[in-house]
Amino acid sequence: MTVYAAGALCWREVEGELKLALVHRSRYNDWSWPKGKVDPGETLPQTAVREIAEETGLSIKLGLRIHVSNYILPNGAHKEVHYWAARVSDAVVARSKFKPDDEVSEVRWVSVAEARSLMTYEYDHEVLDKLVALYNAGNLRTKPVIVLRHGTATLRADWKGEEVKRPLTPRGAVEATVLAPTLAAFNAKRIYTSPWYRCHQTVEPYAQGRGLIIIERSQLSEMGESKGPQRTRKLIRKIVSDGRPSVLCTHRPALPTILDSLAEFGNESDEILLHQARALKPGEMMVVHLTTLSLTEPRRIVAIEFYEAASPLG
Repeated sequence: MTVYAAGALCWREVEGELKLALVHRSRYNDWSWPKGKVDPGETLPQTAVREIAEETGLSIKLGLRIHVSNYILPNGAHKEVHYWAARVSDAVVARSKFKPDDEVSEVRWVSVAEARSLMTYEYDHEVLDKLVALYNAGNLRTKPVIVLRHGTATLRADWKGEEVKRPLTPRGAVEATVLAPTLAAFNAKRIYTSPWYRCHQTVEPYAQGRGLIIIERSQLSEMGESKGPQRTRKLIRKIVSDGRPSVLCTHRPALPTILDSLAEFGNESDEILLHQARALKPGEMMVVHLTTLSLTEPRRIVAIEFYEAASPLG
């Protein structure tokens, strides 16, 4: 049996120094990273955001996934904990609704050295080491571009109408609903989609829940990419250069052009992962974390994550 959990290393800079949030749990008298077990139906990113809110009072958005811890619980069960980085602004700290309770008695912002001295468990040090390495390399502050293949659609053979109007199946509608909180965890602020109905349906639950406008682009459709791949490449470069967290919903035939365009911002290892994403199944998505906008350097890929369709485990 495996127990799945998720959490985040909440970080901020105070007068040029990296600070991190640790929580103290009275029941165990320990200091550790805020985290918690996956609730039924949740994805791991969704769990991480919820647990941080419950344990620290902080409303966060996830950066890149930095580590997966594995260890054995006292009862012999295997535990797998996924950790993301989460930058926290001063405004978010000021809005924290944390109140000490039986589970978490204190949230403390500490330096790296203080974290090392406070942390109770050895495996928490490994997570810290990875975050510090990313910070020192200038790779910790990122914004995502999310590539999403539309949900499961009605089979072409079963659809008698126009191809552009072919809809999602009931399964595809479930996939779209499950995707919404995962997209929210990464704070996608711009929604780009193929105008074809099944793509629009896939992003609609997220757009409605967040009050966001759906931006339709023909370059993301099968026909649009086929007739003008150079226009599709231009759109992807524009989305990346814009710098805002974005999701783009598209079709399998358009994926190679989109992924090759993203590869321009990465290295050979990134190119291999992006090539694998050509096999994204309906409702699956890839999160590409890129460095934030800079006046002196172009954006570049730091990490790539994959998430299955309608999966409670991400």
